[in-house]
Amino acid sequence: MYVNMHGAGRRRRNLLCAAFLLAATASGLASARAEDATIKIDNFTFAPPQLTVKAGTTVTWRNEDDIPHMVASSTRLFKSKALDTDDSYSFKFPDVGTYEYFCSLHPHMKGTIVVEPATQAEK
Repeated sequence: MYVNMHGAGRRRRNLLCAAFLLAATASGLASARAEDATIKIDNFTFAPPQLTVKAGTTVTWRNEDDIPHMVASSTRLFKSKALDTDDSYSFKFPDVGTYEYFCSLHPHMKGTIVVEPATQAEK
């Protein structure tokens, strides 16, 4: 009986190690993807309307609506061309801050990007 318990303990330890390695790998992939974020434009809205990212992240707006839209910073930091259906526009946010934007064709459409400091590992 002791031998079976010992073997079960080893299997449990091996499973825990495998789970730990899988989690570490998955978190590494999540960090790699943290440099990109997407905002969907559809039905006269930006989704999500507020997005928080780390400094250095590239945000891509993708128009999934059936009419053109534009993405323009309230401070004129960035501005897209008219985006037809399935067109996209990207901007990299290097600096910490809060960035408000809107659709210059439909000014009631508004959104916000909040940029937080990147961690040392992400720099």
